[in-house]
Amino acid sequence: MLDTSPNDVKQSRGVRPQGELSKAAVHNDASKDILAALAWLRSHGVRALVLAGLLTSGWYFGRPLVYGPIVLAEAVVRADFVQSVVASGSVLAPYRVNIGSQITGVVTDVPVAEGQWVKAGQTLVLLDDREAKAAAVQADGAVAQAQARMRQLRELTLPSAEEALVQAQATLLNAQQAFDRADKLARDGYGTRATLDDATRALSVAKAQVRAAVVQVYTNKPGGSDYVMAETQLAQAEANLATVKSRLSYTVITAPRDGVLITRNVERGYVVQPSNVILVLSPSGETQLVVQIDEKNYGLIKLGQKAVVSADAYPKDNFAAEVVYINPGVDLQRATVEVKLRVPEPPDYLQQDMTVSVDIETARHPSALIAPAASIHGLASGRPWVMTLDQGRAMHRTVKVGLVSAGKAEIVEGLTEGDLVLPPSAATLEGNVVRAQVASARLGS
Repeated sequence: MLDTSPNDVKQSRGVRPQGELSKAAVHNDASKDILAALAWLRSHGVRALVLAGLLTSGWYFGRPLVYGPIVLAEAVVRADFVQSVVASGSVLAPYRVNIGSQITGVVTDVPVAEGQWVKAGQTLVLLDDREAKAAAVQADGAVAQAQARMRQLRELTLPSAEEALVQAQATLLNAQQAFDRADKLARDGYGTRATLDDATRALSVAKAQVRAAVVQVYTNKPGGSDYVMAETQLAQAEANLATVKSRLSYTVITAPRDGVLITRNVERGYVVQPSNVILVLSPSGETQLVVQIDEKNYGLIKLGQKAVVSADAYPKDNFAAEVVYINPGVDLQRATVEVKLRVPEPPDYLQQDMTVSVDIETARHPSALIAPAASIHGLASGRPWVMTLDQGRAMHRTVKVGLVSAGKAEIVEGLTEGDLVLPPSAATLEGNVVRAQVASARLGS
């Protein structure tokens, strides 16, 4: 006997389960709704489409009239306001040293290379010095000869002259006594005229010998003609020796101070002349930056202002600088002013003629109210104002502006922190209803 369940009986008779029956009912209802809508559209036709368009247009255009247009607004924030002037320039050593030869000569050695760091007094170039050394030996001999002449005057000539003077004075004394005796005898009638004449002649000769000896002693003493002539010869010899030694020293060209050799225009065997620049030295020490500031920012730049600098080759590395020079003149062609900055601690990578970007801080106001400069109307007229949002409506408000820099403006009066300002692009009138969309501004950064 076959045992069948109630479900089997229902399936055998073509009856569906309860779940499938519900799904079919829903599908039938949806189909009926679609058919009813299609029938309604067929019956009403174009009027239905026009009505739908009017409803859509009314929603699209009427909503802004009721709720106001959506505009992008920015909030007034409180932050430190830094006014700065940005410019580009280059690295400039205070000066460059052109090194050349003071004499004409042949290069025998160049013991340095371009880009090498050198110290003051270090040998840079050697010239052929054989001729200069020979001249130095000859000049040294002339000095020795002049010095010997001076010693001869002091040790021989002057003492001999002094002894000759003593002898001449003794001879004069004897001649004077002989003359006195001969003169007395001649007056008394005991002497002859010939004896008196001989005594007179001997006295005259003795006096002449004394005068000659006195002159000889004087000329050989300091201040005398022979002594001065010998001194002059010695001075000339010493001057000639100094000149020759100086010329000899010119055969060794040394660094005048510490620095980096940035140019080398000489090799072994070159014939150099005083007019040639054979090496260029960039001295160590204070490094400067030279930038061209727009003429309109001339009044903002002051001596001593601090700056942040970055080299274009190393944009992620910053270093400090300070304004030390402002050119009083303006470049008429470029409408710029030359400004120099001192770098107290230059980084190792900073090289001559590198391009740098300079951000000079011209003013700093802590905890200032800041608004976008583009949202301020009449900023250059002296009567600035902004359009703010007050209880959903655009309102005209006069403000007082302080510093302006980098698209930001300091609000001194007229606004408070959190106020929303509308940009000129909003093109809304005062009193209009406005829906503001606050921009993610970075005014305080």
